[in-house]
Order: sequence, then structure tokens, then C-alpha cells
Amino acid sequence: MFSLAGKTALVTGAGSGIGAATAEVFAQAGAFVFVADVNVSGGQQTVATIQAAGGKAEFVTLNVADEAACTSLAEQIHARHPALDVLVNNAGIGFVGTLLTTTGADLDRMYAVNVRGVFNVSKAFVPAMLKQGRGSVINLSSTAGTEGLKDRLAYAMTKHAITGFTRCLALDHATSGVRVNCLCPGRVETPFVKARLAEYPDPEKAYREMCSTQANGRMAQPREIAAAALYLASDESAFVTGSALAIDGGWTAGMF
Repeated sequence: MFSLAGKTALVTGAGSGIGAATAEVFAQAGAFVFVADVNVSGGQQTVATIQAAGGKAEFVTLNVADEAACTSLAEQIHARHPALDVLVNNAGIGFVGTLLTTTGADLDRMYAVNVRGVFNVSKAFVPAMLKQGRGSVINLSSTAGTEGLKDRLAYAMTKHAITGFTRCLALDHATSGVRVNCLCPGRVETPFVKARLAEYPDPEKAYREMCSTQANGRMAQPREIAAAALYLASDESAFVTGSALAIDGGWTAGMF
């Protein structure tokens, strides 16, 4: 296993799904993890799971769309830790719709969390990383951040923005010791996806159809995404920056 011993990490949206799995995997690898989420009960459960396994974690409430809240949290954390070693911008929301069924308010809400949220958190924490001369920033994009995706107009717009943000931030600070990468998962069997499946008239049929979009015939599990995040967080990925790593069961390979 890649080691994060002695490192400090912040994972946003860590109250469930990919964020929770990432926080748990980081703690297992030896990191002290700040578990950030607007979902207090979910975030506290993630911390409890980590601590029960012998790891170290602390819950912090954070609405990534609130710039002042991000700045305040950074000040609180930096009072105890000069800088983070790892920042995972995982918090995000989804939306189903085409141009005709997406309102301006829908798009604004998506951008506030998925795009401005990543900007806000990065703006609050990356300067200290640059000052210390090391760090790893990992943003959660999507296959929808590199390809087109039917009926996901607003979502894909935000995820393309995250991929572009990642590459630009990486290039701007390529010689600083701070690396910036993003993960581009395909469909992942998270609590959010399971909740959406339950809304279909035939959830089992919908599940099979979602699995069939991956070339290997199944959805990913959150810990499979977390494993890739662990690699990018570790020193073993020291030569990796500006990348958009597809973890999609062959989805994008099969599109061409």
C-alpha cells in the first residue's frame, strides 16, 4: 500500500460515497484526515468508521460554495498545521437534463458547488502548499469532464471546467512542488446512485443498464476510486501532474 504516514489531508464531500471511501483509505495509509461535508451526520459517521479502525480523523463542517467559510476553515486548520499535504476536492452534485430541461437556476446551482466550490477550497488552501513547497491536489472530475454525455448538459459543463482547472493549476505551479491532478470516474455505485435507481419503475433493470455503459459490464465501487486517489496523494506519483485519470471500466475507450 502507498504510504501517507505523517501527512495531513482534507477531503471535501467526505460524508458518503467516494469522499468517505477516500478519507478511510487515506487514514488507513497513515494520514490524519479532515473530513469535510455539509452533511454533519454523514461526516461524523465517516470519522467514527476511521477511528474504529485505528485511524485519525476530525470532522469539519464545510459548504464549499461559501467562499468565506472555506477561508475561515483554512485559517482554523493552518493555525494547527502550516499547510495540508493533500487536498481532495470531491464535493459535488449531479443534475439530469438537456438544454431544453435545464434552467439558468439549475446551472447556477451546479456551478456554485461543482466549479466555484473547487475554486473556493483551492484558493483557501493551495497558497500555503505553495509556500511550503509541496503538496498534492486531487480534483474529482468525471468521464463527463472529458467526453460528451447525453442528458447531462449542466453536469458535463461543470466537470469539463474541473478538468480544465486542474490542467491550468498544474501548469501554473509545475515547478513549485505542488502537483495537481483529477480523477475521471465512470459510473460509481454510490449512495447517491442507489437513491436515483430506487426512483425508477424497475430499479433492477435500470441498474443493469447503468452497468452496461462500462465496457467491463459493472459500476465501480467507491474504494476503487479512492485507491487511485491514494496513488496521486502519495510520493510515488511525484512525476504525475496535470493528468486526468480515467477510472471508467473502459467506458471512454469504447467510445471510439
